[in-house]
Amino acid sequence: MNLVCVPIAVDHPDMVGLALERAGLAADRGANLIEWRVDALAEDPQALGAMRRLVRESPLPAIVTIRAAAEGGLYDGDDRDRVSLLESLGTSGDPPRYLDVEWSSYSRSANLAQKIDLVVDHPGQARAVETRLILSLHDLEGRPRDLLQKVAAMAQEPACAIVKLAWRARSIRDNLELFDLLSERPAPMAAMGLGPFGLMSRVLSPKFGGFMAYAALESDLATADGQPTIEELLETYRYREVGPATEVFGIVGWPVAHSQSPAFHNARFREQDRDAVLVPMPVAPGWEPFMASLGAMLDHPRLSFRGACVTMPHKEHLCRFVAERGGAVEPLAARIGAANTLLVRKDGSLLAANTDAPAAAEAMASGFSIDPSTLGPRSLAQKRIAVLGAGGAAAAVAAGLAAHGASVVIANRTADRAEALAERLAKSGEGAWRVSAATLDSLACGCFHGFVNATPIGMAGGPEPDGSPLPDEVVLDDSIVVFDTVYAPARTPLLAEAASRGAKIVAGLEMFTRQAVRQQALFAE
Repeated sequence: MNLVCVPIAVDHPDMVGLALERAGLAADRGANLIEWRVDALAEDPQALGAMRRLVRESPLPAIVTIRAAAEGGLYDGDDRDRVSLLESLGTSGDPPRYLDVEWSSYSRSANLAQKIDLVVDHPGQARAVETRLILSLHDLEGRPRDLLQKVAAMAQEPACAIVKLAWRARSIRDNLELFDLLSERPAPMAAMGLGPFGLMSRVLSPKFGGFMAYAALESDLATADGQPTIEELLETYRYREVGPATEVFGIVGWPVAHSQSPAFHNARFREQDRDAVLVPMPVAPGWEPFMASLGAMLDHPRLSFRGACVTMPHKEHLCRFVAERGGAVEPLAARIGAANTLLVRKDGSLLAANTDAPAAAEAMASGFSIDPSTLGPRSLAQKRIAVLGAGGAAAAVAAGLAAHGASVVIANRTADRAEALAERLAKSGEGAWRVSAATLDSLACGCFHGFVNATPIGMAGGPEPDGSPLPDEVVLDDSIVVFDTVYAPARTPLLAEAASRGAKIVAGLEMFTRQAVRQQALFAE
Protein backbone atom coordinates (compact mmCIF):
# COMPACT_ATOMS: atom_id res chain seq x y z
CA MET A 1 0.00 0.00 0.00
CA ASN A 2 1.28 3.47 -0.87
CA LEU A 3 1.36 5.17 2.53
CA VAL A 4 0.62 8.85 3.06
CA CYS A 5 1.66 10.75 6.16
CA VAL A 6 0.11 14.12 6.98
CA PRO A 7 2.29 16.30 9.23
CA ILE A 8 0.44 18.57 11.64
CA ALA A 9 2.30 21.28 13.54
CA VAL A 10 1.33 21.86 17.16
CA ASP A 11 3.03 24.93 18.61
CA HIS A 12 1.18 25.32 21.93
CA PRO A 13 -0.92 23.16 24.30
CA ASP A 14 -4.00 25.22 23.40
CA MET A 15 -3.70 23.91 19.82
CA VAL A 16 -4.15 20.24 20.72
CA GLY A 17 -7.91 20.20 20.14
CA LEU A 18 -7.59 21.89 16.75
CA ALA A 19 -4.72 19.60 15.81
CA LEU A 20 -6.80 16.50 16.58
CA GLU A 21 -9.63 17.89 14.44
CA ARG A 22 -7.18 18.33 11.60
CA ALA A 23 -5.95 14.79 12.09
CA GLY A 24 -9.52 13.56 11.76
CA LEU A 25 -9.85 15.43 8.46
CA ALA A 26 -6.58 13.90 7.28
CA ALA A 27 -7.91 10.44 8.06
CA ASP A 28 -11.13 11.18 6.18
CA ARG A 29 -9.10 12.32 3.15
CA GLY A 30 -7.10 9.11 2.99
CA ALA A 31 -4.02 9.53 5.19
CA ASN A 32 -2.43 6.48 6.81
CA LEU A 33 -0.21 8.22 9.36
CA ILE A 34 -0.12 11.49 11.28
CA GLU A 35 3.16 13.17 12.09
CA TRP A 36 2.85 15.35 15.16
CA ARG A 37 5.37 18.14 14.58
CA VAL A 38 5.86 19.42 18.10
CA ASP A 39 9.03 21.44 17.55
CA ALA A 40 7.76 24.61 19.21
CA LEU A 41 5.56 22.80 21.73
CA ALA A 42 8.56 20.90 23.11
CA GLU A 43 9.83 23.91 25.03
CA ASP A 44 6.50 24.47 26.81
CA PRO A 45 6.23 23.23 30.44
CA GLN A 46 3.04 21.34 29.51
CA ALA A 47 4.61 19.67 26.49
CA LEU A 48 4.60 16.08 27.75
CA GLY A 49 0.93 16.10 28.68
CA ALA A 50 -0.03 17.66 25.36
CA MET A 51 2.07 15.15 23.42
CA ARG A 52 0.56 12.21 25.31
CA ARG A 53 -2.93 13.43 24.43
CA LEU A 54 -2.01 13.86 20.78
CA VAL A 55 -0.72 10.30 20.58
CA ARG A 56 -3.54 8.80 22.68
CA GLU A 57 -6.36 10.47 20.73
CA SER A 58 -4.77 10.38 17.30
CA PRO A 59 -7.19 8.82 14.76
CA LEU A 60 -4.22 7.26 12.95
CA PRO A 61 -0.85 5.78 13.96
CA ALA A 62 1.42 8.63 14.93
CA ILE A 63 4.95 9.79 14.29
CA VAL A 64 6.27 12.23 16.90
CA THR A 65 8.91 14.67 15.68
CA ILE A 66 10.71 17.49 17.44
CA ARG A 67 12.60 18.83 14.45
CA ALA A 68 15.79 20.77 15.15
CA ALA A 69 16.10 24.26 13.66
CA ALA A 70 19.30 23.25 11.88
CA GLU A 71 17.29 20.79 9.80
CA GLY A 72 14.26 22.92 9.05
CA GLY A 73 12.32 22.73 12.32
CA LEU A 74 11.53 25.17 15.11
CA TYR A 75 13.30 23.52 18.05
CA ASP A 76 16.36 25.50 19.08
CA GLY A 77 16.92 24.08 22.54
CA ASP A 78 19.36 21.57 24.00
CA ASP A 79 19.46 18.12 22.41
CA ARG A 80 19.51 16.51 25.85
CA ASP A 81 16.23 18.16 26.82
CA ARG A 82 14.63 17.11 23.55
CA VAL A 83 15.75 13.49 23.92
CA SER A 84 14.63 13.41 27.56
CA LEU A 85 11.16 14.53 26.48
CA LEU A 86 10.98 11.80 23.83
CA GLU A 87 12.23 9.27 26.39
CA SER A 88 9.49 10.34 28.82
CA LEU A 89 6.86 10.05 26.10
CA GLY A 90 8.09 6.60 25.12
CA THR A 91 7.80 5.29 28.67
CA SER A 92 4.60 7.11 29.59
CA GLY A 93 2.05 4.50 28.56
CA ASP A 94 1.09 6.45 25.40
CA PRO A 95 3.89 5.48 23.03
CA PRO A 96 3.70 6.65 19.40
CA ARG A 97 4.12 4.27 16.47
CA TYR A 98 7.32 6.09 15.42
CA LEU A 99 9.84 8.58 16.73
CA ASP A 100 11.67 10.68 14.13
CA VAL A 101 15.19 11.67 15.22
CA GLU A 102 17.82 13.38 13.08
CA TRP A 103 20.89 11.31 12.30
CA SER A 104 23.04 14.32 13.17
CA SER A 105 21.81 14.20 16.77
CA TYR A 106 21.61 10.43 17.10
CA SER A 107 25.16 9.90 15.82
CA ARG A 108 26.69 12.82 17.75
CA SER A 109 26.31 11.32 21.21
CA ALA A 110 26.34 7.68 22.26
CA ASN A 111 24.53 8.66 25.46
CA LEU A 112 21.67 10.34 23.57
CA ALA A 113 21.45 7.43 21.15
CA GLN A 114 21.23 5.02 24.08
CA LYS A 115 18.33 6.96 25.58
CA ILE A 116 16.46 6.79 22.28
CA ASP A 117 17.24 3.08 21.90
CA LEU A 118 15.63 2.41 25.28
CA VAL A 119 12.20 3.43 23.99
CA VAL A 120 12.20 1.97 20.47
CA ASP A 121 12.02 -1.53 19.10
CA HIS A 122 15.30 -3.13 17.98
CA PRO A 123 16.96 -6.57 18.10
CA GLY A 124 18.64 -5.94 21.44
CA GLN A 125 15.55 -4.54 23.16
CA ALA A 126 14.91 -6.36 26.45
CA ARG A 127 11.16 -5.63 26.58
CA ALA A 128 8.21 -5.45 24.21
CA VAL A 129 8.18 -1.99 22.63
CA GLU A 130 5.76 -0.74 19.96
CA THR A 131 7.60 2.41 18.96
CA ARG A 132 9.96 2.25 15.97
CA LEU A 133 12.72 4.65 15.04
CA ILE A 134 12.95 6.83 11.93
CA LEU A 135 16.45 8.19 11.45
CA SER A 136 16.25 11.27 9.27
CA LEU A 137 18.63 13.46 7.31
CA HIS A 138 17.65 16.93 6.01
CA ASP A 139 19.54 19.57 4.10
CA LEU A 140 17.83 22.85 3.24
CA GLU A 141 20.59 23.92 0.84
CA GLY A 142 21.19 20.93 -1.40
CA ARG A 143 22.52 17.39 -1.56
CA PRO A 144 24.12 16.45 1.78
CA ARG A 145 27.85 15.86 1.88
CA ASP A 146 28.95 12.24 2.25
CA LEU A 147 25.38 11.20 1.47
CA LEU A 148 26.02 7.57 0.61
CA GLN A 149 28.21 7.00 3.66
CA LYS A 150 25.56 8.53 5.91
CA VAL A 151 22.77 6.44 4.35
CA ALA A 152 24.81 3.27 4.91
CA ALA A 153 25.56 4.22 8.52
CA MET A 154 21.91 5.03 9.26
CA ALA A 155 20.70 1.74 7.79
CA GLN A 156 23.25 -0.25 9.81
CA GLU A 157 21.98 1.06 13.14
CA PRO A 158 20.11 -1.83 14.81
CA ALA A 159 17.40 0.51 16.11
CA CYS A 160 16.71 2.12 12.73
CA ALA A 161 13.42 0.97 11.23
CA ILE A 162 13.18 3.59 8.46
CA VAL A 163 15.74 5.85 6.81
CA LYS A 164 14.30 9.23 5.83
CA LEU A 165 16.10 11.55 3.40
CA ALA A 166 15.08 15.07 2.39
CA TRP A 167 17.17 17.70 0.69
CA ARG A 168 16.57 20.72 -1.50
CA ALA A 169 16.43 19.69 -5.13
CA ARG A 170 18.32 22.12 -7.37
CA SER A 171 16.88 20.74 -10.61
CA ILE A 172 14.58 17.94 -11.64
CA ARG A 173 17.69 15.83 -12.24
CA ASP A 174 18.17 15.63 -8.47
CA ASN A 175 15.07 13.43 -8.30
CA LEU A 176 16.86 10.70 -10.22
CA GLU A 177 19.41 10.16 -7.46
CA LEU A 178 16.57 9.95 -4.95
CA PHE A 179 14.95 7.29 -7.14
CA ASP A 180 18.22 5.37 -7.33
CA LEU A 181 18.60 5.50 -3.55
CA LEU A 182 15.09 4.15 -3.11
CA SER A 183 15.64 1.39 -5.66
CA GLU A 184 18.87 0.29 -3.98
CA ARG A 185 17.74 0.99 -0.42
CA PRO A 186 19.53 -0.98 2.31
CA ALA A 187 16.53 -0.53 4.62
CA PRO A 188 12.95 0.78 4.37
CA MET A 189 13.30 4.36 3.14
CA ALA A 190 11.40 7.57 2.51
CA ALA A 191 13.25 9.96 0.20
CA MET A 192 12.10 13.30 -1.17
CA GLY A 193 13.36 16.48 -2.76
CA LEU A 194 12.43 19.76 -1.12
CA GLY A 195 11.15 22.72 -3.11
CA PRO A 196 9.34 22.87 -6.46
CA PHE A 197 11.95 20.75 -8.25
CA GLY A 198 11.26 17.88 -5.84
CA LEU A 199 7.53 17.33 -6.31
CA MET A 200 8.00 14.42 -8.69
CA SER A 201 10.07 12.60 -6.05
CA ARG A 202 7.03 12.59 -3.78
CA VAL A 203 4.55 11.53 -6.45
CA LEU A 204 6.73 8.78 -7.91
CA SER A 205 8.03 7.43 -4.60
CA PRO A 206 5.99 4.18 -4.83
CA LYS A 207 7.43 3.42 -8.27
CA PHE A 208 10.82 2.93 -6.63
CA GLY A 209 9.71 1.32 -3.37
CA GLY A 210 9.49 4.36 -1.11
CA PHE A 211 8.02 3.67 2.31
CA MET A 212 5.73 6.72 2.37
CA ALA A 213 5.14 10.24 1.11
CA TYR A 214 4.33 13.34 3.16
CA ALA A 215 1.39 15.57 2.22
CA ALA A 216 -0.16 18.63 3.85
CA LEU A 217 -3.78 18.80 4.91
CA GLU A 218 -4.02 22.20 3.19
CA SER A 219 -1.43 24.18 1.27
CA ASP A 220 -1.05 26.77 4.06
CA LEU A 221 -0.40 24.00 6.61
CA ALA A 222 2.61 22.47 4.83
CA THR A 223 5.59 21.77 7.08
CA ALA A 224 8.15 21.58 4.25
CA ASP A 225 8.78 23.46 1.02
CA GLY A 226 7.21 21.70 -1.95
CA GLN A 227 4.86 19.52 0.09
CA PRO A 228 1.69 18.84 -1.92
CA THR A 229 -1.71 18.66 -0.28
CA ILE A 230 -3.16 15.23 0.34
CA GLU A 231 -5.90 16.02 -2.19
CA GLU A 232 -3.31 16.87 -4.85
CA LEU A 233 -1.27 13.78 -4.09
CA LEU A 234 -4.18 11.33 -4.12
CA GLU A 235 -6.52 12.92 -6.67
CA THR A 236 -4.44 14.98 -9.11
CA TYR A 237 -1.39 12.70 -9.12
CA ARG A 238 -3.08 9.33 -8.49
CA TYR A 239 -0.47 8.40 -5.87
CA ARG A 240 -2.29 5.27 -4.75
CA GLU A 241 -2.09 3.88 -8.30
CA VAL A 242 1.63 4.53 -8.86
CA GLY A 243 3.75 1.39 -9.00
CA PRO A 244 6.88 -0.10 -10.58
CA ALA A 245 5.34 -0.27 -14.08
CA THR A 246 3.85 3.24 -14.07
CA GLU A 247 4.67 5.25 -17.20
CA VAL A 248 5.88 8.78 -16.50
CA PHE A 249 4.95 11.92 -18.44
CA GLY A 250 5.88 15.50 -17.58
CA ILE A 251 4.88 19.11 -18.02
CA VAL A 252 8.15 20.87 -18.84
CA GLY A 253 8.43 24.64 -18.62
CA TRP A 254 9.20 27.65 -16.44
CA PRO A 255 7.09 28.18 -14.46
CA VAL A 256 4.78 25.13 -14.38
CA ALA A 257 3.13 25.42 -10.96
CA HIS A 258 0.08 27.05 -12.61
CA SER A 259 -0.30 24.34 -15.26
CA GLN A 260 -3.58 22.49 -15.69
CA SER A 261 -1.82 19.71 -17.60
CA PRO A 262 -1.44 17.33 -14.60
CA ALA A 263 -5.13 17.59 -13.70
CA PHE A 264 -6.26 17.17 -17.32
CA HIS A 265 -4.00 14.31 -18.38
CA ASN A 266 -4.09 12.36 -15.13
CA ALA A 267 -7.89 12.44 -15.21
CA ARG A 268 -7.77 11.00 -18.74
CA PHE A 269 -5.29 8.33 -17.67
CA ARG A 270 -7.68 7.36 -14.90
CA GLU A 271 -10.61 7.18 -17.34
CA GLN A 272 -8.54 4.96 -19.62
CA ASP A 273 -7.43 2.78 -16.69
CA ARG A 274 -3.88 3.45 -17.86
CA ASP A 275 -0.95 2.97 -15.52
CA ALA A 276 0.54 6.41 -16.17
CA VAL A 277 0.99 9.72 -14.39
CA LEU A 278 1.99 13.22 -15.53
CA VAL A 279 4.05 15.30 -13.10
CA PRO A 280 5.46 18.86 -13.10
CA MET A 281 9.04 19.08 -14.38
CA PRO A 282 10.16 22.71 -13.95
CA VAL A 283 13.20 23.47 -16.10
CA ALA A 284 14.95 26.83 -15.93
CA PRO A 285 15.10 28.92 -19.12
CA GLY A 286 17.84 28.20 -21.63
CA TRP A 287 18.94 25.45 -23.98
CA GLU A 288 21.49 23.90 -21.63
CA PRO A 289 19.10 23.27 -18.70
CA PHE A 290 16.49 21.89 -21.13
CA MET A 291 18.92 19.60 -22.93
CA ALA A 292 20.45 18.28 -19.71
CA SER A 293 17.14 17.78 -17.92
CA LEU A 294 15.25 16.08 -20.73
CA GLY A 295 18.28 14.00 -21.62
CA ALA A 296 18.57 12.76 -18.02
CA MET A 297 14.88 11.83 -17.91
CA LEU A 298 15.16 9.86 -21.15
CA ASP A 299 18.38 8.10 -20.20
CA HIS A 300 17.33 6.98 -16.72
CA PRO A 301 16.95 3.19 -16.85
CA ARG A 302 14.11 2.94 -14.33
CA LEU A 303 11.98 6.03 -14.93
CA SER A 304 9.85 4.77 -17.87
CA PHE A 305 9.70 8.30 -19.28
CA ARG A 306 7.17 8.31 -22.12
CA GLY A 307 6.74 11.94 -23.07
CA ALA A 308 5.93 15.47 -22.05
CA CYS A 309 3.84 18.55 -22.57
CA VAL A 310 6.33 21.36 -23.20
CA THR A 311 5.44 24.96 -22.49
CA MET A 312 7.17 28.37 -22.32
CA PRO A 313 10.08 28.98 -22.75
CA HIS A 314 11.13 25.62 -24.19
CA LYS A 315 8.91 25.01 -27.23
CA GLU A 316 11.64 25.99 -29.67
CA HIS A 317 14.20 23.95 -27.73
CA LEU A 318 12.10 20.81 -28.14
CA CYS A 319 12.42 20.77 -31.93
CA ARG A 320 16.19 21.12 -31.68
CA PHE A 321 16.44 18.49 -28.96
CA VAL A 322 14.48 15.85 -30.86
CA ALA A 323 16.35 16.55 -34.09
CA GLU A 324 19.73 16.23 -32.35
CA ARG A 325 18.60 12.96 -30.79
CA GLY A 326 17.74 11.56 -34.21
CA GLY A 327 13.99 11.73 -33.67
CA ALA A 328 11.21 12.98 -35.94
CA VAL A 329 9.83 16.51 -35.94
CA GLU A 330 6.37 16.56 -37.50
CA PRO A 331 6.12 18.82 -40.59
CA LEU A 332 3.93 21.47 -38.93
CA ALA A 333 6.25 21.72 -35.91
CA ALA A 334 9.26 21.92 -38.23
CA ARG A 335 7.66 24.72 -40.22
CA ILE A 336 6.77 26.63 -37.07
CA GLY A 337 10.12 25.93 -35.43
CA ALA A 338 8.43 25.04 -32.14
CA ALA A 339 6.72 22.04 -30.59
CA ASN A 340 4.71 21.52 -27.44
CA THR A 341 4.53 17.74 -27.28
CA LEU A 342 7.23 15.10 -26.87
CA LEU A 343 6.37 11.46 -27.42
CA VAL A 344 8.68 8.57 -26.66
CA ARG A 345 7.42 5.81 -28.90
CA LYS A 346 7.42 2.19 -27.78
CA ASP A 347 10.56 1.53 -29.83
CA GLY A 348 12.33 4.37 -28.01
CA SER A 349 12.27 6.82 -30.93
CA LEU A 350 11.23 10.43 -30.34
CA LEU A 351 8.55 12.57 -31.93
CA ALA A 352 8.09 16.33 -31.52
CA ALA A 353 4.64 17.63 -32.42
CA ASN A 354 2.75 20.90 -32.21
CA THR A 355 -0.84 20.70 -31.05
CA ASP A 356 -0.96 24.43 -30.23
CA ALA A 357 -1.34 25.65 -33.81
CA PRO A 358 -4.61 23.90 -34.72
CA ALA A 359 -5.98 24.50 -31.21
CA ALA A 360 -5.27 28.25 -31.47
CA ALA A 361 -7.04 28.48 -34.84
CA GLU A 362 -10.09 26.69 -33.47
CA ALA A 363 -10.17 28.87 -30.34
CA MET A 364 -9.93 32.08 -32.38
CA ALA A 365 -12.58 30.83 -34.80
CA SER A 366 -15.00 30.32 -31.91
CA GLY A 367 -14.51 33.99 -31.02
CA PHE A 368 -15.59 34.95 -34.55
CA SER A 369 -18.65 32.64 -34.22
CA ILE A 370 -17.17 30.22 -36.75
CA ASP A 371 -17.78 26.53 -36.05
CA PRO A 372 -14.27 25.15 -35.34
CA SER A 373 -15.25 21.78 -36.83
CA THR A 374 -15.77 23.43 -40.23
CA LEU A 375 -12.41 25.21 -40.41
CA GLY A 376 -10.81 25.10 -43.84
CA PRO A 377 -7.79 26.71 -45.52
CA ARG A 378 -9.73 29.94 -46.20
CA SER A 379 -12.03 30.11 -43.18
CA LEU A 380 -10.16 33.10 -41.68
CA ALA A 381 -9.24 34.73 -44.99
CA GLN A 382 -11.10 37.96 -44.22
CA LYS A 383 -9.48 38.41 -40.79
CA ARG A 384 -6.47 40.53 -39.88
CA ILE A 385 -5.12 39.42 -36.52
CA ALA A 386 -2.26 40.74 -34.37
CA VAL A 387 -0.25 38.20 -32.41
CA LEU A 388 1.66 39.62 -29.44
CA GLY A 389 4.91 37.81 -28.73
CA ALA A 390 7.71 36.22 -30.71
CA GLY A 391 8.48 32.94 -28.93
CA GLY A 392 7.37 29.38 -29.55
CA ALA A 393 3.79 30.04 -28.48
CA ALA A 394 3.50 33.05 -30.77
CA ALA A 395 4.94 31.04 -33.66
CA ALA A 396 2.35 28.31 -33.17
CA VAL A 397 -0.57 30.75 -32.89
CA ALA A 398 0.55 32.71 -35.94
CA ALA A 399 1.01 29.54 -37.96
CA GLY A 400 -2.34 28.13 -36.94
CA LEU A 401 -4.16 31.32 -37.92
CA ALA A 402 -2.22 31.77 -41.17
CA ALA A 403 -2.87 28.14 -42.15
CA HIS A 404 -6.58 28.99 -42.24
CA GLY A 405 -6.11 32.10 -44.36
CA ALA A 406 -5.80 34.90 -41.78
CA SER A 407 -3.51 37.83 -42.35
CA VAL A 408 -1.25 37.73 -39.30
CA VAL A 409 0.83 40.59 -37.90
CA ILE A 410 3.42 39.76 -35.21
CA ALA A 411 4.30 42.44 -32.67
CA ASN A 412 6.77 42.13 -29.84
CA ARG A 413 8.62 44.35 -27.37
CA THR A 414 11.80 43.33 -29.17
CA ALA A 415 10.99 44.32 -32.74
CA ASP A 416 13.90 42.36 -34.24
CA ARG A 417 12.50 39.10 -32.90
CA ALA A 418 9.07 39.84 -34.34
CA GLU A 419 10.56 40.59 -37.73
CA ALA A 420 12.68 37.44 -37.71
CA LEU A 421 9.71 35.24 -36.78
CA ALA A 422 7.44 36.82 -39.38
CA GLU A 423 10.03 36.39 -42.11
CA ARG A 424 10.66 32.77 -41.17
CA LEU A 425 6.98 31.83 -41.09
CA ALA A 426 6.17 33.67 -44.32
CA LYS A 427 8.85 31.75 -46.19
CA SER A 428 8.62 28.35 -44.51
CA GLY A 429 7.20 25.25 -46.14
CA GLU A 430 5.04 25.05 -49.23
CA GLY A 431 2.47 27.77 -49.82
CA ALA A 432 3.16 31.24 -48.50
CA TRP A 433 1.49 32.37 -45.29
CA ARG A 434 0.41 35.99 -44.95
CA VAL A 435 2.60 36.86 -41.98
CA SER A 436 4.30 40.20 -41.35
CA ALA A 437 5.71 42.19 -38.41
CA ALA A 438 4.75 45.50 -36.87
CA THR A 439 5.70 47.61 -33.88
CA LEU A 440 3.53 47.60 -30.77
CA ASP A 441 2.64 51.27 -31.15
CA SER A 442 1.31 50.64 -34.66
CA LEU A 443 -1.42 48.30 -33.36
CA ALA A 444 -3.72 51.28 -32.65
CA CYS A 445 -4.47 51.66 -36.37
CA GLY A 446 -8.02 50.35 -36.05
CA CYS A 447 -7.38 47.81 -38.80
CA PHE A 448 -7.43 44.56 -36.79
CA HIS A 449 -10.27 42.13 -36.27
CA GLY A 450 -8.56 40.38 -33.39
CA PHE A 451 -5.64 40.33 -30.97
CA VAL A 452 -3.90 37.32 -29.41
CA ASN A 453 -1.61 37.42 -26.39
CA ALA A 454 1.07 34.74 -26.84
CA THR A 455 3.37 36.05 -24.11
CA PRO A 456 3.50 35.13 -20.39
CA ILE A 457 2.31 38.65 -19.44
CA GLY A 458 -0.70 38.29 -17.16
CA MET A 459 0.19 34.74 -16.09
CA ALA A 460 -0.09 33.87 -12.41
CA GLY A 461 3.45 33.26 -11.19
CA GLY A 462 4.88 34.84 -14.34
CA PRO A 463 7.05 37.94 -14.74
CA GLU A 464 4.12 40.40 -14.97
CA PRO A 465 1.03 38.79 -13.45
CA ASP A 466 -0.84 42.11 -13.28
CA GLY A 467 0.20 43.35 -16.69
CA SER A 468 -1.33 43.47 -20.16
CA PRO A 469 0.66 43.23 -23.43
CA LEU A 470 -1.79 45.37 -25.40
CA PRO A 471 -1.01 49.11 -25.71
CA ASP A 472 -3.61 51.36 -24.07
CA GLU A 473 -4.13 53.24 -27.33
CA VAL A 474 -5.67 50.22 -29.06
CA VAL A 475 -9.41 50.73 -29.54
CA LEU A 476 -11.60 47.77 -28.58
CA ASP A 477 -15.31 47.28 -29.23
CA ASP A 478 -17.80 44.50 -29.94
CA SER A 479 -16.41 43.96 -33.46
CA ILE A 480 -13.04 42.80 -32.12
CA VAL A 481 -12.01 39.46 -30.62
CA VAL A 482 -9.33 39.35 -27.91
CA PHE A 483 -7.83 35.94 -27.20
CA ASP A 484 -5.34 35.27 -24.40
CA THR A 485 -3.35 32.03 -24.52
CA VAL A 486 -2.62 32.42 -20.78
CA TYR A 487 -5.16 30.35 -18.84
CA ALA A 488 -4.12 30.89 -15.24
CA PRO A 489 -5.87 32.95 -14.10
CA ALA A 490 -8.93 32.17 -16.19
CA ARG A 491 -9.63 35.88 -16.64
CA THR A 492 -6.33 37.65 -17.16
CA PRO A 493 -5.90 41.43 -16.86
CA LEU A 494 -6.01 41.61 -20.67
CA LEU A 495 -9.32 39.75 -20.89
CA ALA A 496 -10.83 41.74 -18.03
CA GLU A 497 -9.92 45.01 -19.74
CA ALA A 498 -11.11 43.81 -23.15
CA ALA A 499 -14.45 42.66 -21.77
CA SER A 500 -14.96 45.96 -19.95
CA ARG A 501 -14.52 47.76 -23.27
CA GLY A 502 -17.04 45.58 -25.07
CA ALA A 503 -14.75 43.23 -27.02
CA LYS A 504 -15.50 39.55 -27.48
CA ILE A 505 -13.05 37.50 -25.46
CA VAL A 506 -11.65 33.96 -25.75
CA ALA A 507 -10.06 32.52 -22.61
CA GLY A 508 -6.87 30.49 -22.66
CA LEU A 509 -8.61 27.34 -21.39
CA GLU A 510 -10.35 27.12 -24.77
CA MET A 511 -7.04 26.60 -26.53
CA PHE A 512 -5.55 24.57 -23.67
CA THR A 513 -8.33 21.99 -23.75
CA ARG A 514 -8.24 21.62 -27.52
CA GLN A 515 -4.48 21.13 -27.65
CA ALA A 516 -4.51 18.77 -24.65
CA VAL A 517 -7.05 16.50 -26.33
CA ARG A 518 -4.65 16.21 -29.27
CA GLN A 519 -1.77 15.50 -26.88
CA GLN A 520 -3.75 12.67 -25.33
CA ALA A 521 -4.19 11.11 -28.75
CA LEU A 522 -0.43 11.25 -29.27
CA PHE A 523 0.29 9.84 -25.82
CA ALA A 524 -1.88 6.86 -26.70
CA GLU A 525 0.42 5.86 -29.58
